[in-house]
Amino acid sequence: MAHFVTIPAMPNLDASQKAANVLGRIGLPESIASLAKRSWDVVIVGAGHNGLACAAYLARAGKRVLVLESRDRVGGACTMEEPFPGVRFSPCAYVCGLLHPKVLEELDFAGHGFEWMPAAGGMFVPFEDGSSVQLWNDDEKCEADIRKLSPGDVKGWKEMIAVKARLREALRPASDRDLWLEPAPTREEIDRRLKGDDDARALLDDWSMLECVQRYIRDERLQMAYLGQGVIGTNASPSQKGTASVWYHHSSGRMFGVPGAWGYVRGGMGTVSFILCDVARESGAVVATGVSVARILPGEGVELESGERIAARHVVSNADPRVTLRLLGDAADAQWRSDVEAVPIEGVTVKVNMTLRELPNFRARPGTNEPHHTGQVNTPLTVAEWDEGHRKANAGELPDRIWTELYMHTVYDPSVAPPGVHTLSVFAQFVPHRFAKGDWDSRRKEVGERVIASIARFTSNLPDAIIDLEVLGPPDIEARVGLTGGHIFQGDILPAHMWEKRLTARTPMDGVWLCGAATHPGGSVMAVNGRNAAMELLRS
Repeated sequence: MAHFVTIPAMPNLDASQKAANVLGRIGLPESIASLAKRSWDVVIVGAGHNGLACAAYLARAGKRVLVLESRDRVGGACTMEEPFPGVRFSPCAYVCGLLHPKVLEELDFAGHGFEWMPAAGGMFVPFEDGSSVQLWNDDEKCEADIRKLSPGDVKGWKEMIAVKARLREALRPASDRDLWLEPAPTREEIDRRLKGDDDARALLDDWSMLECVQRYIRDERLQMAYLGQGVIGTNASPSQKGTASVWYHHSSGRMFGVPGAWGYVRGGMGTVSFILCDVARESGAVVATGVSVARILPGEGVELESGERIAARHVVSNADPRVTLRLLGDAADAQWRSDVEAVPIEGVTVKVNMTLRELPNFRARPGTNEPHHTGQVNTPLTVAEWDEGHRKANAGELPDRIWTELYMHTVYDPSVAPPGVHTLSVFAQFVPHRFAKGDWDSRRKEVGERVIASIARFTSNLPDAIIDLEVLGPPDIEARVGLTGGHIFQGDILPAHMWEKRLTARTPMDGVWLCGAATHPGGSVMAVNGRNAAMELLRS
């Protein structure tokens, strides 16, 4: 833990100043000329949630911090927009489960109105034979549902869940010994924590998601229910080595003492970034939107696209590493450039945001206001469909069927849409990063139709219930929020690029730091990446 003096936070902002009330469009607090004349300790490039968290911690430690965001609003991929009249969506981030408890406590999220509603329904999966399973967050209810589908798999399922729990307890105990805090642990430290638990080690480093489920579960439907959890945001088929670690990564959260659960944020996911922005400003940081950085000048500060220079001893980049490389230009260390370019960063996911007249009516469990609507929904694929879809997408072809994960925010929080309207966030893969024939502009509509068809085969009311639709492929995500390759995690999260192998907050360039998802402990809405960077910078 860094040793520093924490200055008292300023009083909370009044309602007119809060980021949520303007959907993150906080504007320019003073002229560029005025900002350039001021003396800064740290300039943070990018106002994504990690950059804002970093700013809050540094400002609370008494540092003079300026955050510059090129877009018209804060939040990056975790913000709020109005793609349809009266409807608020986060363009990319859609559900919250890995936001770090330390950040929630230290930055007083509760005092800023943060409300998290765990998706009690867990994960519902319908199958083509008309059967289904609901993998509740509650272990007893989950076991009962599995027993109905496949009684012989209850014991194996319990063993599989137990391995994941052991790994979480070893690496991420609910204490300051959590290995997500501060720099990445050494492999020796991980080995000491695992204490010879071969299955936990295999889950962390070796198993494919297919190997994992086949080790413990015999029913093919129940295996299929879990396969997608091993490739979320990852350009790999569930049959590829290391994908089981992706399932663990996304199940290792501890929000409000609920291990492994995901849930909804009152007001939408952008609320996370908006609170962080408010806390940073209350603590003395200055946050400016609509200001584009053209160059990072190591040890000196930044140069803006408008030509002004802003001096600062330290520059922290919340932009992804490829963007950071571009901003550094010839000033980038050669080995660091090679390390950054070695991390795969081409996204193969598509985000489809839609509004509905009613919630999806699944044939396996009919109704539009049922217990399974309180969780996420996965539309499964067979192993062959996964492998073929992955091959096709990487060859620039659109797969016949696409795996989808569905979230229905309005079940818990109707405030984000007009009365009688439901929101449906669909995270789907695989799709081509670039098409062999045509491009995203010419084939976006086709992708949307393919995603809808992949869901509609399990429902009786889609696509008829759809009101509006927005399709964001990898190039759209890159253009909209600045993530190179449209990769939601700023680079691959398979074992070859995690833990001690992930990029570090400290770079070889003088006074240049990273604080985004490319750093330890990886991708998702965590904010601990920003905290870790701040703590390491303060120690320096």
